[in-house]
Amino acid sequence: MSQDSQHGKWSVSSSDDDDDDRLPPSGTKTPAQSNHRVTTLPSVPTSVEVKSEPSKPPVSSVVIVGSEARQSAVKNQSNPVKYETNPSSKKKKEATSEGSGWALSDSDDDDVKVETVDDLPKQEPQRSRAKKPKVQNERPPSPHGRLYYIDEPDDFFESCVPRLNDTYRFYLNKVTGLDRKYNSGALHIRDVLSPLFGTLKESAQFNYCFDIAWMVKQYPSEFRDRPVLIVHGDKREAKARLLQQAQPFPHVSFCQAKLDIAFGTHHTKMMLLWYEEGFRVVILTSNLIRADWYQKTQGMWMSPLFPRLPEGCSASTGDSPTHFKRDLLEYLSSYRAAELDVWIQRIKEHDLSETRVYLIASTPGRYVGSDMERWGHLRLRKLLYDHTKPIPGDEKWPVVGQFSSIGSMGLDKTKWLEGEFQRTMTTLGKASHRPSPPMQLVHCSLPFRSPTGGSLPYSIQTAQKQLWLHSYFHRWKADSTGRSHAMPHIKTYMRASPDFSELAWFLVTSANLSKAAWGALEKNNTQIMVRSYELGVLFVPSAFNMETFPVDKNPFPCSSSVSGFPVPFDLPPTCYSPKDQPWIWNIPYNQAPDTHGNIWVPS
Repeated sequence: MSQDSQHGKWSVSSSDDDDDDRLPPSGTKTPAQSNHRVTTLPSVPTSVEVKSEPSKPPVSSVVIVGSEARQSAVKNQSNPVKYETNPSSKKKKEATSEGSGWALSDSDDDDVKVETVDDLPKQEPQRSRAKKPKVQNERPPSPHGRLYYIDEPDDFFESCVPRLNDTYRFYLNKVTGLDRKYNSGALHIRDVLSPLFGTLKESAQFNYCFDIAWMVKQYPSEFRDRPVLIVHGDKREAKARLLQQAQPFPHVSFCQAKLDIAFGTHHTKMMLLWYEEGFRVVILTSNLIRADWYQKTQGMWMSPLFPRLPEGCSASTGDSPTHFKRDLLEYLSSYRAAELDVWIQRIKEHDLSETRVYLIASTPGRYVGSDMERWGHLRLRKLLYDHTKPIPGDEKWPVVGQFSSIGSMGLDKTKWLEGEFQRTMTTLGKASHRPSPPMQLVHCSLPFRSPTGGSLPYSIQTAQKQLWLHSYFHRWKADSTGRSHAMPHIKTYMRASPDFSELAWFLVTSANLSKAAWGALEKNNTQIMVRSYELGVLFVPSAFNMETFPVDKNPFPCSSSVSGFPVPFDLPPTCYSPKDQPWIWNIPYNQAPDTHGNIWVPS
């Protein structure tokens, strides 16, 4: 069936996608997902991509299929194929992106199978071929073929302490293929784990998707056998696969997060790093798979190095004015996991007083009374009420939200988006009058880089039920950070001035736009229900002795002397035009290839 709307005509696929952002844990495969494959249009011949410029990432032109389960590992496939618009052409072509230097992005949300020319049915029977021996020590798997990943240049990783903006300690991830200046002041996971930041003794990795073998390789050789605790939410078969991944690594242990409410996920992304010199916390948006650290827009907050407290100090000693230590201990205690007790004790033994951000967390449960303000969007509302000030003319200060996944918002905006979420986001101090400023939601529109679509799980079933939401949508554009073509897996929320030169606050988090992540009120607003674990940090000007944050319009290359806040995308966002369509991940886009020669065919 199909449906027309103000944003184009949609055809419904035979997908079992759910309305409430109900995605299974990493490694889970459903029958519907096992049939996902890639096909080419039968009337259009294909040619194998040829790589001729090793200095630039190849643009793998391939017909991609999205699935609805976030998978962290897929088998290596053969070379991708090129969609050609000229049926008479049989010449092999180099797949480039008009000099942009971009390769196609992988997806942590995507379980895809790639079919190449050799996999397609032929008019004549093929001769049987001897099986090729497995190649040892291959690169991490990519559903887009072995040519997807290229080796990073020698100067991609830091060999000395990098120049960083230490004012906010908010950093973007490095992106392969960018001009070097756009990675100056950005970080890769190898940089974060390197000896440049401390002599690592032990670490804990909280995340949603894991590739254990790849993760272990990101630690420097001298730290590669140090104990690592994996905190995850996988169950049953997915958990068994995760444990199997770790069998070659005896120094890796596990802690399973309790998910007592249906359709919740362990979506938190955090590193706890214990050094000989102290302790560090990193809160980020990337999964622990290579694709998330390759060509996606991601972000992180990295704490300063916290020194050890003198012996005999109380547990409350060494907290910051933002109560970061107290809130982090409370969050870890919510897991009710013995495996985290040693980490709780280590945090108590360190001085976190230099922290200047507030912790915003979600943990699964139903909360009443004062507990309602401990988690989710009501926690954010409480902090904005207590630690920001009313601004004259704030009714003209828009709320900007940017995310990679969208859940079910209800039949109209009053059900949750306006009735709960917007009320939280528009809170500024203790003002009695609360205006309704504009809300601008940044979500990728067509045409976009099709192979990254699995990381933008907005289903046709959900979209058709909330066409009203699309009037809020604005385009993703990040020329200021060089990341317009790097799929935004980062999640950010902010309150901007009418001219977008100032911010009243800024939040980076793992939480997408969904009730599962932020919580939803129940029982006549006397109870809030949260399904998932989420974690982020809130930047408030008063914690930095500022009235507002000035926006840094040109954050790259990084300068430690700049006081502006490095927003990861261009401001102001551009509203969708009548011809723009939001990216829907489970319908085909096969009328014509995108700018990179790809079509998207879910099955």
